[in-house]
Amino acid sequence: MQIVALIFLISGFFFIVVTAIGVIRFPDFYTRLHAAGKGDTLGIGLFIIGLAIYNGFNLLSFKLLLIVLFIFIANPIGCHAISRAAYKAGLKPWTREED
Repeated sequence: MQIVALIFLISGFFFIVVTAIGVIRFPDFYTRLHAAGKGDTLGIGLFIIGLAIYNGFNLLSFKLLLIVLFIFIANPIGCHAISRAAYKAGLKPWTREED
């Protein structure tokens, strides 16, 4: 079980690092928010699932899995709400300029 938990923890860490790189490298607010919304949800979800597996199957693991469920539901909704509010506030998406 520890090997399976370690695989989940490493996978979650990988997605969190890739998300951080994407947030730094992408050109505008919307692409950064997209990277943060997708990668963060998956990375944190995998990491918490790894913690639940490592802990064994008990009440704490059940609570951790409920947290994962909440993150999988709330994070995409929050990212959508933030991007919609930014668009309605007048923040235009980045477009590549033609030469």
